[in-house]
Amino acid sequence: MEKKRVILIVLDSLGVGEAPDAAAFGDAGSDTFGHIAETMGEDFRIPELQKLGWGNIPGLCGGSGKFAVATPEGAYGRLMEVSAGKDTLTGHWEIAGLEVKTPFKMYPEGFPADFMEEFQRRIGVECLGNYPASGTVIIEELGPEHEATGKPIVYTSSDSVFQIAANTAVIPLPRLYEICETARELLHGKWACGRVIARPYIINAEGKRERTFDRKDYAVDPPEETVLDKVKAAGLPVYAVGKIQNIFNGNGVTEAVHIDGNMDGVDKTLEAMEKVEEGFIFTNLVDFDTMYGHRRDPVGYGKAIMDFDARLPELRAAMRPGDILMLTADHGNDPTFTGTDHTREYIPLVAFGGPVKAGADLGTRSPFGDIGATVADYLGAEAPHFGTSFLKEILK
Repeated sequence: MEKKRVILIVLDSLGVGEAPDAAAFGDAGSDTFGHIAETMGEDFRIPELQKLGWGNIPGLCGGSGKFAVATPEGAYGRLMEVSAGKDTLTGHWEIAGLEVKTPFKMYPEGFPADFMEEFQRRIGVECLGNYPASGTVIIEELGPEHEATGKPIVYTSSDSVFQIAANTAVIPLPRLYEICETARELLHGKWACGRVIARPYIINAEGKRERTFDRKDYAVDPPEETVLDKVKAAGLPVYAVGKIQNIFNGNGVTEAVHIDGNMDGVDKTLEAMEKVEEGFIFTNLVDFDTMYGHRRDPVGYGKAIMDFDARLPELRAAMRPGDILMLTADHGNDPTFTGTDHTREYIPLVAFGGPVKAGADLGTRSPFGDIGATVADYLGAEAPHFGTSFLKEILK
């Protein structure tokens, strides 16, 4: 019997236009992909994505049809979120078959004094910061004091996150991780928080503060089983590439690998495709979001999309007859939009491989969980509770 695999790659934050409820999130008019394409103009070329049907996704670039092709080689569509949020955990969890009905708690004024007192008591040192900030900005603002005193820098954002930044020459990486683990133990109940993130940095050869790829996320457990758990329970491997391991707090994962940026993420996915004979390979490419979306860099984002596009032939060449590869996102992060927050948008879906019917139009679907349901359906696993499989619509 032919072995089956699903390779699901999340192009983190690559939304494809404002969702119907975008205004309720302050995101009316957002369009991550469309505005990047507009900014890049004629310099923006994505021939491999076009071949697969990316340009045929409903409403892409305002419905202009700019990147559409007459005979797409893959299936294509877009999905609308149901869960109450536009953050990383919510998007990935919904993809995997969970509806997040209560949004994760945010801390727009910083974390409460009673929490900070207890946290500082536990780690034995005072902290700097404790306000919403860009990670690259705050290490410039507070880095000199941190480096002089050894006090860690803490900050948040418009996500439910408690981030701890440190120069690894001042607070070594193992100690930074310990500090984050202490925060994770405390941040529940009245101090609930979705993720604690270690944000290490160095001072590079040019004397500039530069964040490293040793970031580590500490998430809460999903409240119920996801498609990862279902596939694992079916006796199949679930191989996590990038921050997937952290997003699901290891639940349902049989093996995981860290990555150093998007291109390393593609390399690690290719390595997984060499070693994993069947089952589920789940990849997150985070640079789109962290390096370009939050930093409001549409040109950098556009170049990163083109870099990924150029790697698609390698991914296609590594596919086996029973493989389905899906490309999607978890939310938007329009680099031309105000602020530095994620944006409430439709997410794209392109699926291709030997079993997939070329040109299958999935239209607009909801929820994101249809993806997880389809993964389970194809791999013969029990379906998660949230989502409807579209497998019959894409199979030859």
